[in-house]
Amino acid sequence: MILSNLRERFAECQRSAWCFETRPTYTKRGGEREELELWRAGEPMPEEYNSAWHERVRGYIAAGKTIGRVRVVRRPFTDYQRHQFDWSIPGNIEAGEDIRVLDATELELDLPAHDFWLFDDEAVVDLNFTPDGTLLNLDQRENPDLTQCRKW
Repeated sequence: MILSNLRERFAECQRSAWCFETRPTYTKRGGEREELELWRAGEPMPEEYNSAWHERVRGYIAAGKTIGRVRVVRRPFTDYQRHQFDWSIPGNIEAGEDIRVLDATELELDLPAHDFWLFDDEAVVDLNFTPDGTLLNLDQRENPDLTQCRKW
């Protein structure tokens, strides 16, 4: 099933939301692109950076839900990844998100090559991207192999 956006799944989420991220870069839109350029220029992080996401995360945590992600990286890190390490990940953790970074540079692991969200340990939503990191669509799997998703 193709979903119009992830907000639908987050609204229906009762207990947990967990994301597996594999891409070295994601295409930024509008203000996000400007923030990446500020970071590249060595400017300080804007005070309200990522505040909408932080508010959502705090809301999930306050409602007794958990939210987290694993970001798979390989060296050399891209500008996007370094920007995430500097600006995004610390604030997301402070808001209550459980974030893990897996450096798979020298590892041989049986990992998926695509991003997905796992909601309530039962619904899997694949995030499909173009090669440059632009989100194409979201696809909710019918009868997903949860054993494999939980393993990752």
